[in-house]
Amino acid sequence: MSGMVVTQHRELDRQEETSQPAKQHGILRYNSPLAQVFLIGLVCFCCPGMFNALTGLGGGGQLNHTTVDNANTVLYACFAIFGVLGGAAYNLLGPRRTLLVGALTYPLYATSFLYYNHHGSEVFPIVAGGILGIGAALLWAAQGAIVTSYPPLNRRGSYISLFWCLYNLGGVLGGLFPFSFNYHRGDKPDSVNDGTYIAFIAFMVFGAALSLFILPPTEIVRDDGSKATRFIYSSLAIESTEILRLFTNWKMLLVLPAAWDSNFFYTYQFNNVNGVLFTLRTQGLNNIFYWGARMIGSVSIGYLLDFGFTSRRKRGLVGVVVVAVLGSAIWGGGLANQLKYKDGKWDNLIDFKDGRRYAGPFLLFFSYGLLDAMFQSLVYWIIGALANDSQVLSSFIEADKKGGNAL
Repeated sequence: MSGMVVTQHRELDRQEETSQPAKQHGILRYNSPLAQVFLIGLVCFCCPGMFNALTGLGGGGQLNHTTVDNANTVLYACFAIFGVLGGAAYNLLGPRRTLLVGALTYPLYATSFLYYNHHGSEVFPIVAGGILGIGAALLWAAQGAIVTSYPPLNRRGSYISLFWCLYNLGGVLGGLFPFSFNYHRGDKPDSVNDGTYIAFIAFMVFGAALSLFILPPTEIVRDDGSKATRFIYSSLAIESTEILRLFTNWKMLLVLPAAWDSNFFYTYQFNNVNGVLFTLRTQGLNNIFYWGARMIGSVSIGYLLDFGFTSRRKRGLVGVVVVAVLGSAIWGGGLANQLKYKDGKWDNLIDFKDGRRYAGPFLLFFSYGLLDAMFQSLVYWIIGALANDSQVLSSFIEADKKGGNAL
């Protein structure tokens, strides 16, 4: 995390730059904010996106959810502890190395469940979960800094939506793996087969390799010729001091309740809704539409936040109201569905071929995904409005992630 004094100097330096920088052309220009946001979207498509598809199965595709619950408990505990350090790591290492180290922990986690399928020992999944918690803190610090600081101010919502679409496309494609590989297993309760985990691992390794193509922040130039950010590598002493100052920003403190609320519900939605109500193959199908709904939600709220009104303040307030009303309605439907459980269990599993019996629970799960993306995109947009410097934003994003944001 960068210090406020250092940030002020950077802002002064920025003001002293040439007032009329040379314009840049070319939609596919590699050092443009659009290309770099697209690239970070591909990394997250392959790593967190596939992780989401895996966890979205309910119990990580395992018949026994206890091992996955234990692994995820360790995962999020480490994420909460190391989350605040993610911004510091970004400022010390830069985006490329921070992303690479973080991304490599995702295939390790998926490999642990392939191992569990054969040996039944939960030690590897739990250890891998803890390592992933640390790696996710690094990856999301770099991702947050890139997505919120590189775009032009009047297109920030659109760039955030582009990222979320690419990221959630990973969940959509990842949902095809268990649906296709386990289709003929019908409504038999079972764990997913080895081919499902191998497909996840392959994509995650590829995503980690893509992180090597991320450019240094100082090389990113917007279309108007201005630098996206003036990144300066920090020192351990500065980062240690400034971590303590992070939560003295009253605006960031106001965002913390939203950070807490952002994704704490994942375990419930995946394990106790998708994992309890539906057959194994239907869980994979639901995953496709859940992450597809997130793409729709992120595009919708992104358009509203960028183009809905001339006043940025008014756009933000309307976005908050829309998400609040929609969220209340969807969670009201979730409560109605929960009241149908018997002692926390669902007697007769629902298959996608069950017609009207499937329609209601499917619509609820789809709506959960829609709301999730709209809420998170709104929070990103608000955090992006607090500062323009990537080093400050990397720390703000990690403070947000400590609340339990998506991996």
